[in-house]
Amino acid sequence: MATPMSVVRLPRGPNGHSRGFDPTSPRYQALAPSSIQASTNGCLKEEQRSRSTLRERFLRSLIAMAGKTVDFTMYERVSVTATFAASDIDILNFQVSHLQTPLGIQKEALLRCPDIIAYTFNL
Repeated sequence: MATPMSVVRLPRGPNGHSRGFDPTSPRYQALAPSSIQASTNGCLKEEQRSRSTLRERFLRSLIAMAGKTVDFTMYERVSVTATFAASDIDILNFQVSHLQTPLGIQKEALLRCPDIIAYTFNL
């Protein structure tokens, strides 16, 4: 039998049926990041639209990279070239093949996305 897990629930929101916190409360304003504070001033839709556009462009670039040779710029001025294969669901790692590094060629490899500064490829 599976072990039961406790569920953490947020308090009721300001309108009574939602979960969360009142964005107009002084405590929320003091603890909220500046981007959330700016969004409560009426910029929320514009910020969400910008973020969704950037996310869509990034995901489309991943689709376009599949099977192509990609040049990755890593930290410490390291440039590597590889054939892009896939990304994990959280986009934390890129699976590549024929990775050409300054130390040699790796047949298959995983590149950690936090280590990548930029990547380029030709359509």
